[in-house]
Amino acid sequence: MNLIHIFQALGPVDARNVRRDAMLRWLVLAPLALAALVRWVMPGLVTAVSRLLPIDITPYFAPIMGFALIILVPYLAGMVIGFLLLDQKDDGTLLALQVTPLSVQGYLIYRLTVPMLVSVLMTVIAAPLSGIINLGWGPLLLVAIGAAPTAPLFALALTAVAQNKVQGLALTKTAGVFMLPPMIAYFVTARWQIVLGLVPTYWPAKMLWTAQAGQNVFWFYWIVGLAYQLVLLLLLGRQFDRVMHR
Repeated sequence: MNLIHIFQALGPVDARNVRRDAMLRWLVLAPLALAALVRWVMPGLVTAVSRLLPIDITPYFAPIMGFALIILVPYLAGMVIGFLLLDQKDDGTLLALQVTPLSVQGYLIYRLTVPMLVSVLMTVIAAPLSGIINLGWGPLLLVAIGAAPTAPLFALALTAVAQNKVQGLALTKTAGVFMLPPMIAYFVTARWQIVLGLVPTYWPAKMLWTAQAGQNVFWFYWIVGLAYQLVLLLLLGRQFDRVMHR
């Protein structure tokens, strides 16, 4: 089966599964809800909190929340695919695929491609809605593409670690720790950021901030960050393939 036939066969099935699950439906719409909160609710809250603190935190609101939005979109897309994979693992669907015309490689390509496409689409919609990511359509699309591999990375990692959907839910609550290194990177000098670069979420953050600053170094972060994430994706994909053939 070629990729087009795979999309035609599995796409409607995934769409039905998402429609039937209230949690998955919410995850699909969550980026738009967050963007609306960032635009119309959170600025007032941040201003009110700043009045109670000895320092003004409002200058940090846009860069930190901008990164949070850019990375949360692929994170949620990956979560949806990860839960679908866990459901299929519980139902034995993944094992059944091995006796169908659909190859494991074809299925994996589909599973890696869909969350990235959804992530890019939702990012270019949610980012302008937020009102804090001021980029032209070209730079925004590049940032969205650079952050998109985070989606299948999280989906495969979730499937590799969790045995079922309950464990998957527990793991998603701890995955927020990967948001911390990029936030730390915003406040430290470049010489201290080498270690932080080992965390995949570091690269989309630097892509966004350098693009907003109009710095030529954006291309370094985009190329290296995208390549690094794709290498990690290849490694996780091979691990998934080995598990499927056991």
